[in-house]
Amino acid sequence: MPVTTRSTDTRRSILDAAQRIMAHKGYSAVGLSEVLAEAGVPKGSFYHFFSSKDAFGEAMLKSYFADYIADMDRILTRSGESAAERLMAYWQQWRQTQSVDECQGKCLAVKLGAEVADLSESMRLALKEGTDAVVDRIERTIAAGLEDGSLSIDGDHPRAVAQVLYDMWLGTSVMVKIHRNLAPMDTTLAATRRLLHLQGS
Repeated sequence: MPVTTRSTDTRRSILDAAQRIMAHKGYSAVGLSEVLAEAGVPKGSFYHFFSSKDAFGEAMLKSYFADYIADMDRILTRSGESAAERLMAYWQQWRQTQSVDECQGKCLAVKLGAEVADLSESMRLALKEGTDAVVDRIERTIAAGLEDGSLSIDGDHPRAVAQVLYDMWLGTSVMVKIHRNLAPMDTTLAATRRLLHLQGS
């Protein structure tokens, strides 16, 4: 059956609804009926778009990361700013969008990472591909900062620093959920500045 604009929109509505719900409840706790009701899609339509719940979960993660990477690219390719300024703008947005009560789907990797990696190999690989793409962009921006002189690192390859930073921010997002305040984000923001040898608190 040919893909129509309407069917593409319906599929997207299902994925967007799933992101919103699962960002708060997790993957296993959410049934397909709840997702379809939120999307306003008849129950019988699900298997027209997805062959299984695993295939649906994989598609949801790929959709999430596609949107996330596009947003990230908009920040990290802005003109008129140094690489360090663009990178810190990304972390500042992370702090704002991954806050305690206002995830709005933005913390899906944090929410689902540990859970689905043990449930589904295809979803684990989608997470790996997505997070690798994020680290790639952090690495490139660090390398650009070394070239334009806006930051420096202590001997490590930009990739290693990029991975450390991403891992640190992911862990911090979990701690924010545990403590229910943004203090861990502020601590990590300061640590990020130190790792990149940036001025300011």
